[in-house]
Amino acid sequence: MRVITGTARGRKLIAPEGLDVRPTKDSVKEAIFSAIQFETEGSVVLDLFSGSGQLGIEAVSRGAKKAYLVDSSQNSIKFIKQNVAHVGFESQCEIINMPNSAFLRTTGEKFDIALLDPPYEKSLIQRSLPALTEKMKDTGVIICEHEPGCRLPEEINGFVITKSKKYGKTALTFYRKPQTEDEE
Repeated sequence: MRVITGTARGRKLIAPEGLDVRPTKDSVKEAIFSAIQFETEGSVVLDLFSGSGQLGIEAVSRGAKKAYLVDSSQNSIKFIKQNVAHVGFESQCEIINMPNSAFLRTTGEKFDIALLDPPYEKSLIQRSLPALTEKMKDTGVIICEHEPGCRLPEEINGFVITKSKKYGKTALTFYRKPQTEDEE
């Protein structure tokens, strides 16, 4: 597992072992960041269910102003801290060890980009989306990485599915608010 591009390009990252942490494959990570390449620079990013921190770190490497790396596992937080230190992003990354629901309930931040890659088959995305949409900027994008059979709502609090694609045993679903002609 490595940072694909940007200021930390090629740096190797580490991840905890086990079924709850499933590092995003480079091809899927590339698909995510290709889709938002013009939105990453200067953005505030949420990497919810952060695991190893690789998605938030990739965003900062590509120019995000700040990344919040949130995970409820103390073991994952240990790896996230090591990865953030290894790439030198301590000032741009805020590492938070708390359940996603508690973080979403208490944060005052509004996000440009939210990356959700929770353990599969636990309905964590479906349970997180309502609170998450309240913390997104109107121009923000929510990107969910999930198993292909996962059923996600077509619309949630004004955010609608704008793109969905399968990559082997992984699927990506993008949510955005439709923009009015005045905003385009």
